[in-house]
Amino acid sequence: MSSSIYSHIRHDPRFAELAARRRLFAGTMTAIVLVAFYGFVLLVAFWPEMIGRRLFEGSNLSFGVAAGMFQFALFWGLTYLYVRRANGEFEVLNQQIVNDALRAQK
Repeated sequence: MSSSIYSHIRHDPRFAELAARRRLFAGTMTAIVLVAFYGFVLLVAFWPEMIGRRLFEGSNLSFGVAAGMFQFALFWGLTYLYVRRANGEFEVLNQQIVNDALRAQK
C-alpha cells in the first residue's frame, strides 16, 4: 500500500474509534487477567489456610484446586471472547476503513 492510503486511513475518524475501542477492550481484558492471576498468587502467599480448605464437608476438592480450575476456565473464556470480537466487530470495521481508503485512492 502507498503512503497516501496509510495517510487516508490514519485520518479516518473510524480508525481513531477502532483504536480506542480495541485499547479499551484489551485494557479491560488485561486488568481481569492480572487481578485473577495475582489475586490467586496473593491468596496462596497470605492466606494459605484458605487454599487448603475443603469446599464442603467430606469433599476431596479444596478451594485452591477449584480456584485454579476456575482460572483456566476464565482464561479460556476470555481468549474465546477476544478472538470472537477481534475477528468479528473489529475486523469488520477494519475492512471498511481499508476498503474506503483503497476506493479513495482510485
